[in-house]
Amino acid sequence: MKRIFYILLTVLLVTSCKNGDKGSDKLQVVCTTTMITDLVENIGGDSIQVNGLMGAGVDPHLYKASEGDVTKLYNADIIFYNGLHLEGKLVEVFEKMEQQGKAQVALAEKLDKSGLIGSDYFASNYDPHVWFNIGYFRSFAETVTSELAAIDSKNASYYRQNLEMYLEELQQLETEIRTTINALPKEKRILVTAHDAFNYFGETYDFQVVGLQGLSTATEAGVKDVQRLSEFIIENKVAAIFIESSVPRRTIEALQEAVLSKGHEVKIGGSLYSDALGDKGTVEGTYLGMFRYNVNTIVDALK
Repeated sequence: MKRIFYILLTVLLVTSCKNGDKGSDKLQVVCTTTMITDLVENIGGDSIQVNGLMGAGVDPHLYKASEGDVTKLYNADIIFYNGLHLEGKLVEVFEKMEQQGKAQVALAEKLDKSGLIGSDYFASNYDPHVWFNIGYFRSFAETVTSELAAIDSKNASYYRQNLEMYLEELQQLETEIRTTINALPKEKRILVTAHDAFNYFGETYDFQVVGLQGLSTATEAGVKDVQRLSEFIIENKVAAIFIESSVPRRTIEALQEAVLSKGHEVKIGGSLYSDALGDKGTVEGTYLGMFRYNVNTIVDALK
């Protein structure tokens, strides 16, 4: 299958080379996740054309490139993606693009590794869900700005102005979030979700975070995982557990049923945005709106 994939990819690259028409004088930028797409749109503004590969509710751990994606990637002036194996099934595509000399930036891999959360069970040995630390997302914004300014110097000052405005919004978000979370007693800060996407959030805001699945949704939860976590919920009197918009809800519903079978109750506190933002054009379709929504949902349910 890999050989067939590489043959198809090579054919698409050659075809795009011959027939690709960007159709715009603007800088062509391709992003993988919705969080990165939103960020790049904020920094690039009207000076760039952004194509996001993934939409609302899409799981980046399992996402596979389509023929259309390959064409978009080839026609891009620069590609931004998360890295740290978040987009695990796109690694082969990125490697092929690198061989073609395509400019691409793995934003999370630009971070200081000493501050990242390690994992013995994930391919990269680091938790890739770094956007739940606003400080790291601020670094993403600075890297995007530097890369865009380097490849499009005539608009460099415009990108830097947008960066300054966006950094102010991130600072306001940080202040607001901490005020909201401080209203929740520390003994109630136990966050149980479908998979381990919120470790950076927990580290930053003093939550104990427990995921039913591992760091990657490619790792399915078993019966033992459900039983273990149901006992944890009962022992710690957890008030609510949470589904995720990009992960099938059946895993959390199974956990809720396991708790009920032991004579206890736990409510589903709502759906959180983890690996993808909400629908385009909604408040939750932006990084800022997603973060506010998640925090309000978590705090309201655990109170």
